[in-house]
Order: sequence, then structure tokens, then C-alpha cells
Amino acid sequence: MGVTEFLPGVPDYSTAHEPVGDLFQLVTSRSDWVPMKLSEAQIDQFWRDGFLLNIPVLSHEQCDKVLDDYKYFLGQESHPGMKMLYEYHSNQSGDPNNVLMHALGHWRLTKHFHDLIYLPQVVVPSSQLLEQGRMSSVRFWHDQLFAKPPKHGGNVAWHQDYSYWTRTAPMAHLTVHIALDDQTEENGALKYIPGSHRWTRDGGKPLPVTDFNFKDMESIKTILTEEEKASFKPVCGMLKKGEASFHHPLAVHGSYGNRSDSSRRAAVLNYFKDGVCSNTDEEILSDIRIPKGEKMEGQFFPLVFDPVCMEQ
Repeated sequence: MGVTEFLPGVPDYSTAHEPVGDLFQLVTSRSDWVPMKLSEAQIDQFWRDGFLLNIPVLSHEQCDKVLDDYKYFLGQESHPGMKMLYEYHSNQSGDPNNVLMHALGHWRLTKHFHDLIYLPQVVVPSSQLLEQGRMSSVRFWHDQLFAKPPKHGGNVAWHQDYSYWTRTAPMAHLTVHIALDDQTEENGALKYIPGSHRWTRDGGKPLPVTDFNFKDMESIKTILTEEEKASFKPVCGMLKKGEASFHHPLAVHGSYGNRSDSSRRAAVLNYFKDGVCSNTDEEILSDIRIPKGEKMEGQFFPLVFDPVCMEQ
């Protein structure tokens, strides 16, 4: 599938289901895929804690290429294809003292964001973590950008990702958070609650969403059990530039505001196991519908990794 245009002279990269730029070198042999794999100890840690931290996925040079595309979404410039975005919030909190830029769908707009979803250092571990005990074929769900400016960057409230994703089923999802700047306590690093991927309601449902505006860091505690509140002990990721965390769709995570002198920018990639279906006849993403019960696939949900390539 080749690249087609959204507008004259404006490519829509969602029509290309392979890398199209120079972010990384293509992997062409089994021997090149194998070093991307996680160890058994790392996989065990993921299933014990619900997350895995500090996995190197990008060099500083690669991060800088991605950050060069970031300017279209931070008010410095405006990409002519902004209408392709599924969502765009220059400040999702609405509070000028707690600014959180949040966008979805930018993989359609630039080559570097498009190719990031195929990054071997991301898709191979994702294949290992989507299903316990075996490697799975991986499909792309959607991407996100989060940017917290210096001094007045906002919070991302504690939540479980699948609470927002029940329009797809079964739950076989994974989130990859890539730090494009060093993350510290002061600039709003991502934090996790170990073991919270086992926190469910009513036979396996995720926790209810308690804050749609990503502001209130305490609201989640209103729906936790006493046991859950007692084990609510955040672990700070402290990701370095170019490192990623991988987390379970039910892992409770969030981040506090940025009061440092530096930016805190991140690119987030969300995946699901091939075979996940639509669970609604309503919109899956902005202007995108897949009838309930039908497989999630096609232009907007490409297959990004098939473990059969490891055998060739």
C-alpha cells in the first residue's frame, strides 16, 4: 500500500504499512531481530509488576529527529494535515498554570512519527508481552503525544488505559511510553503502582474513569478498596532520553506536573494483539468505524510485527 494524499501535497502516511523514512535501518534477517528480544527475567518482571522500565529503544540522534517533528504540535508551527489528528489538545487541563499538550493520530502526518510505530526495539518486546508465554502478532492501535512545558506543565491523572479502550475487545493491549527528554521527579516523570494490573471490578472489568481532564491526582482513591489504597505505592520510572517503559493495559499509572526548567516530552505507542475486534458500532477513533464484532484491521490498524519473521 503506497502513500496517498490527504490534501494536495499533504501525504497521509497511514496508507503506508511499512517504514518510509530514515529513522532506523530496516531489519532484514532473523539474526538482526533476535537482539531486540527481552530476557525471560524481564518478561517475568513485567507480569509480576505490570510494567517494565528503562528499556533503551532510541538513540539521542533518533530522539532529536522525532523532536524535530514535534514542533508542529507545540504551537511553533502548524502542520497542514492537522485535521487528520484523532484528537488535539493544546492544553487538556484547561488550566494555564498546568499545561498538558495531548494529541492522537500524528503517525499519519510525519515520516518519523509514522516509522516510530514499526521500531524493531519496540515491536519485538511488544510481541513478547501482549500474551503471557508466547509471542503474538502485533497491530497498531493509536499513538499519543504528551508535552509538559517548563515551570507550568500539568498532571496526567492516575488511570488504567483499558478503562478508555473498552470499545475494543478482548483486552489484549500494551502501551509503550518513550521518553524524548530525561524524566525526573521534578519535571513530571511517569509513575506506576506495582501489581495494580490485577485491580479489576465485576469479573475482570477495569477501574472506572475518575478524571476525564487529567488533573486530579487523588480522585482515583475514591474508587479503590482499602487493600488497594494500602498498596498504592508509586514507583518513579526516571526514564532517560531514548528509554521506554512497557505497561499492561490495567497498570495504574500517572504523572505529576513539571516545575523544572526543562521540557518533558514523550511519544506513546499503543498496540493490541492481532485478532482484537471492535466492541461498538460507534466511532473507534475520530471518523473511523468498524462494526461491532469485526476484526480491528485495515488502513488505520496495520500489522507492525509478525513473529514468523523471527523464524526466517
